[in-house]
Amino acid sequence: MPLVDVIAQLDGLKRSVARVIRGKDEAIDWIIAALLARGHVLIEDIPGVGKTTLAQALSRSLNLVFSRIQFTSDTLPSDVIGVSLWRAERGEFEFLPGPVFTNVLLADEINRATPKTQAALLEAMNERTVTVEKTRYRLREPFMVLATQNPVEYLGTYPLPESQLDRFLLRISLGYPAPDEELALLRAGGVEGELEAVQPVLDGSELVQLQARVREVQVAPALLAYLLELVHRTRRHPALGLGVSTRGALALHRAVQALALVEGREYVIPDDVQRLAVPVMAHRVVLAGGEAGEGWSRSEAERAIIQEVVDGTPVPI
Repeated sequence: MPLVDVIAQLDGLKRSVARVIRGKDEAIDWIIAALLARGHVLIEDIPGVGKTTLAQALSRSLNLVFSRIQFTSDTLPSDVIGVSLWRAERGEFEFLPGPVFTNVLLADEINRATPKTQAALLEAMNERTVTVEKTRYRLREPFMVLATQNPVEYLGTYPLPESQLDRFLLRISLGYPAPDEELALLRAGGVEGELEAVQPVLDGSELVQLQARVREVQVAPALLAYLLELVHRTRRHPALGLGVSTRGALALHRAVQALALVEGREYVIPDDVQRLAVPVMAHRVVLAGGEAGEGWSRSEAERAIIQEVVDGTPVPI
């Protein structure tokens, strides 16, 4: 497919989502890049800033199947992946798929689920499969998890372990809308009408082709060395007990390729790496001593350290 056609498709997708989620162009670019890179996104933010609406707008724009799980402390793994029931009339078990068998899964308030239930998503996110009683089921393609968590509430929550966080390509925040955008939302009475009016601009097969196109985006040797230097500096930073892993380096490489394509290029530039370093790497590090506490204060400390690494690393010319 010619690059001009790819640009037209992605521009149409961005405009479609931006009709509903206004003033968040960068966040939309990042989430589309994560989708093209076959990654998952953790949205860490307070309630009421459009996380659910964003997931619905994305799935409608792509004509994909959308499912939502509202996680609570009593949500079970079977509520996520499904359950096998004995059918006496047939003398066999029948598997009833859970909401994970979808294209876009909104895992709302994922940190309210117990670690056992959180772990039920690990195989699905990493391998696109679900295993139930020794039988492996393949998930739909494309498949993406958009998970949310409220970082300022601690009662009844279970912080995501490092192994779970590492499955997310990006961790982002939407934040409050700009004053003029918020005023426009009030005048319009919300975004429900715009959401209902969203029409598909791409289908699943076209999206899979775009995902394959990401691998063709060129990363110059100097930029690859720059990317690795950022990763290596996190491993030597005195404020970090654990730096970014090799999996994290691969994630950053894949993410910048996807963002370049979203921006209409078949090659990566330093700005792509700088824009994605924090959302890709900050949740993959462990603070030394854990002195920054939990929740938002910890997340802000992680982001600040990665930004410091980016600011202090020479950019290739």
